[in-house]
Amino acid sequence: MKRDYPERPIVGVGAVIVENGRALVVRRGTEPLKGEWSIPGGVVELGETLRQAAVREAKEETGLEVEAGEVLEVIDRIMRDTQQKIQYHYVLVDFLCRRISGEACAAADSTELRWITAAELESFPIAASAAAVVRKAFELQNHTARSSS
Repeated sequence: MKRDYPERPIVGVGAVIVENGRALVVRRGTEPLKGEWSIPGGVVELGETLRQAAVREAKEETGLEVEAGEVLEVIDRIMRDTQQKIQYHYVLVDFLCRRISGEACAAADSTELRWITAAELESFPIAASAAAVVRKAFELQNHTARSSS
């Protein structure tokens, strides 16, 4: 299925990887949002579960083996062209992910990556919807850490 000007919404996933008080973000190398900072992720392939897709996309874009845990958010991402036609329509499921192994490096659809803190997130050039999901991941991690102490 073609991604721009689709006939129906496309299902995608995001892998919100949080570690040591930082979240991993990537600069997108392809459309949509080419050149912008975002959460690692992409389109679910036929026969793949949502969690499998999040794990695969994390590996492809960051080089990290991750475990996809809790669903953080389900987001509608609808982008229109200058004539107001729907150019992209994604339904995105974002997962909180934990690194299992590997060293982070930009790969596949990402051109750069960066670990950012919650404080850095406030002024970081990332879409408000992505920032909100990352913020939610930080809050969940903080809550989990407090509960286990």
